[in-house]
Amino acid sequence: MLSNKIQWPNGARCACAITFDVDADSLIHISRPTDGFDRLSPISMGRYGPTVGVPRIVETYRRLGLKQTFFMPAWVMEQYPQAVDTILQGGHEIAHHSYLHEDPSAQSDAEQEYWFDKATDVHVAMTGQKPRGYRAPVYNVTQAVLDRLIARGFLYESSLMADDNPYVMRTDAGELIEMPVHWGNDDWPPFAHYAEIGYLMPVRAPSDGLRAFFEEFDAAYEAGGFWMPVLHPFLTGRLARWMQMEKWLEQVLDRGDVWFAPLEDIARHVQAEHRAGRGVRVEDLPYYQRPVHLGR
Repeated sequence: MLSNKIQWPNGARCACAITFDVDADSLIHISRPTDGFDRLSPISMGRYGPTVGVPRIVETYRRLGLKQTFFMPAWVMEQYPQAVDTILQGGHEIAHHSYLHEDPSAQSDAEQEYWFDKATDVHVAMTGQKPRGYRAPVYNVTQAVLDRLIARGFLYESSLMADDNPYVMRTDAGELIEMPVHWGNDDWPPFAHYAEIGYLMPVRAPSDGLRAFFEEFDAAYEAGGFWMPVLHPFLTGRLARWMQMEKWLEQVLDRGDVWFAPLEDIARHVQAEHRAGRGVRVEDLPYYQRPVHLGR
């Protein structure tokens, strides 16, 4: 079922990383720059993530002995330093997720560079090291961003969807490990109801909404692959949903053959497998050098 099957450490059947994008209320400020500061309902919804959801999630990880990955816009890190401390004290990874959840595809190269490096500086100041991974807001990574990640020494990127398993993205600038995402493993479709950014989904019951993720895991487990949901503390970190996730995690961990790790650790393993010539697929970029259209 997997053409680029990767051997996971210690005989693990599959590799898993539960990733949380801690966007908080950056979304309302970036989408409504003139009056977002006074839209208290979406602000409060976003604040739930770092103030209530993150401590709940980290406590579950502590109890179960898990280390995982959180992506945070640097502005969110500055506004919610206690959430940063909580994540770091739990031994978890914090990865790059822009400055204010700005869409890099809507910026000039100079704007991209400025805000990317400003966010990196915040990471260094608050965590003591440069981030090793990156995820673009709304998955809108561009070729310029990929080349910048390589130039800045990043290990992995997590915005693209070209495979089930991690793979290598190779450009003239060098290589990155891609930790692929997909909307089928994202909690916006089942849970997000956010009028201010034009995203009004019919909110589903926790058991129904999370079932899609669990079925994705079952397929990855059977095939010996990689499973990575993209979750948000103000969505899946809410009480009923996280209770469902916590019970499921307990059952999966009882199997004893599933490797849960931060994305940094999984990416380093994939990089080592690639360098040893053991079947990691490579994609060459850029995909296209010029616009594609119906010109004569």
